[in-house]
This record gives sequence, structure tokens and C-alpha cells, in this order.
Amino acid sequence: MKPTPLTLRKKLALEIWRQQELMIRKEHPLKQLFWECTLRCDLKCRHCGSDCKMLSEKQDMPLQDFLGVLDSVAKKCDPHKVFVIISGGEPLMRRDLEACGAAIYEKGFPWGMVTNALHLTPERYRGLLKAGMHSMTISLDGLEQDHNWMRGNEQSFQMVSQAIDMLVATKGFTFDIVTCVTRRNYEKLDEIKDFLISKGVDRWRLFTVFPVGRAASDPMMRLTDEEFRGVFDYIKRTRQEGRIRVDYGCEGFLGNYEGEVRNRFFSCQAGVTVGSVLCDGSISACTSLRADYHQGNIYKDDFMDVWENRYHPYRNREWMKKDDCADCRYWRYCLGNGMHLRDGDGRLLLCHLKRLSHNFET
Repeated sequence: MKPTPLTLRKKLALEIWRQQELMIRKEHPLKQLFWECTLRCDLKCRHCGSDCKMLSEKQDMPLQDFLGVLDSVAKKCDPHKVFVIISGGEPLMRRDLEACGAAIYEKGFPWGMVTNALHLTPERYRGLLKAGMHSMTISLDGLEQDHNWMRGNEQSFQMVSQAIDMLVATKGFTFDIVTCVTRRNYEKLDEIKDFLISKGVDRWRLFTVFPVGRAASDPMMRLTDEEFRGVFDYIKRTRQEGRIRVDYGCEGFLGNYEGEVRNRFFSCQAGVTVGSVLCDGSISACTSLRADYHQGNIYKDDFMDVWENRYHPYRNREWMKKDDCADCRYWRYCLGNGMHLRDGDGRLLLCHLKRLSHNFET
């Protein structure tokens, strides 16, 4: 079934947005830089798209190697306008994480991190704040039984709950809680919402699984088409309630849901305003991307030279206009969906709009 045409008001808003995005693609200002500082992880989550392990075969990237990247960035950009996001693996696996953060901050770059919080003790949290940490994202996939089932650790929920209390108690600190919506927790979103509100959380982000990594072979991770649509109806209702700000993740063009389930219209910023340095030195964009789309390596290339002169597959998406995208009338707004949803041959793994349109009116 084809999606219902966009309303005139929605189309006008999207056209304005599209023009702005075309200018941003042309200028491609670096605004976010992910650093995959380790591939080690202390959990084995069911939905993980990577293959991180407690003992990774790949060594953590030495801090000095990443600081060299920041020196390259600082020659062309104002460090205060490039936000560094430390990710993994699990960043807390690095014993020198506080030293890493302090060195990044000393070079003038604001920084934050993404963590499962399993080892976010009060002592470590205070150390990270002292090292200049500006923001944090923590995952919560349900109340105790469901979250621990997803994470594979009986202590995970308790540590997340403790971490949330610390975040809320830190005046002016920016953080959000992110939830992966699966078949197991779909009917329990209200329980999660009420728990977060009771804790004092004011920003919540939902996302759905894309079919790679462990999630690809686990049927509990993949929503039915009806449930998939239900996620966006739930977000709309919750936003109308106004008790907590909830957004859908950055991926996927959503047709008439655009502008109603997040604070911006869809656009994949990978390689446009978002870059990344992976643990092995690969220069990429979103850390969820396949190795097929890496643009270089810091051990042989200058990061900013790569940023300015490569990344062509990210900034000109015409190569994506094939298969289901070839004659799609929403191509001008979607540009082929998120880069992380393309396989090694460039084929689209998941179309959000197609899922929303299947067997339903949109």
C-alpha cells in the first residue's frame, strides 16, 4: 500500500527544511565527533548491532592518537563548536576515561558520553564531571526484569536507577535516557515513562531495532508493522501530554509523522555534520556504519583533510536512488534513509515509510 500523500502544510514545511539541509550538505560543518575509544564491553545486550566483548581482540585507542585528531580539527574549526561524544564498546571499561575527558576538555572541546552505567559509581561520576563532562546518554529498556533480560546482567537496572538519580541531582547537567522498543517492552512503555517521570527525568528518546548484529536473529527484537506504527502514535500522545519530552531517534523518514515525533525533520547527518574515529583509527561518521563506508584512517590520513575532501557517498546521495528508492516520490525529503541502513552493496535494509504504510493508512 502506498503512503497517503503529505498534507500541504507538511509538504511546505519539508520543502523549507530541505533547502536548509541542502545548504548544510554543501558547507558540511563538523558539529559532532564520535570517538569509539574501546571495543570492550561489560554487557552482552540482545539488541546490540556490534560484536563488542569483555576482552576485545582490538586494543583501546591510545589517548594521544585521538588528541592528534583534535589538533587536526582545531586547525580548521572552533573547538568550542565541535562536540566530542565518547562511545564504545563501553567507555567506562577504560580506567583512564577521566584522564581522556580532561585532556579533551583542556583542548577546548566540550564532551559527553554514551554508557550502559553498569560501572558508573558515584566516585567515577564525580571524576567525570571534574574532567569537564557536559552530557550523558544512558540506556534503559524496561523496569527491572525486562531491562536485565535485555542486558543480560542482574545488576544492570539497579545501576541505571542509581545513575539516573545522580544525573537528576546535578543541576544544569544535560542528559537523556534512551529506550530500545521491542516486542517485550512495547506494551510497557507507560510503565517506563512513569518510572522516568517519578525520577525527575525530562528527556526520553525511543528507537527501534534495525536488522544487523545480534538483533537480526532475535524475533523478540523486531516489532510487527502494527506495533511499529504504534510507537509513533505513542510518542505523539506522550508529547501532547507534556509530562516528559519524548523523541524518536534520528533515523528514518516518517511521512506525515514528521514534525510530530521529534523536534526536527528527518535528515541523516552522518558525514554531513557528524564524523567519527573508530577504535582501529578508521575515519567514519555514525558509529553504526559498516566498514564499507569508512573514508580513511587516522594512522595514514589527516582527519580534516578527509573531512573536507572525501565523504562523497554521504553528501551526494544520488547513488542511493535505486531499488525501492528509485521511483519513490518522497526521495527529495528522505534521500535514501540513514546511511547505517545500507548494506555493503548499497541496498536498503529497512524503509521506515514502507513499514508504516504496510497494511495501514498513514
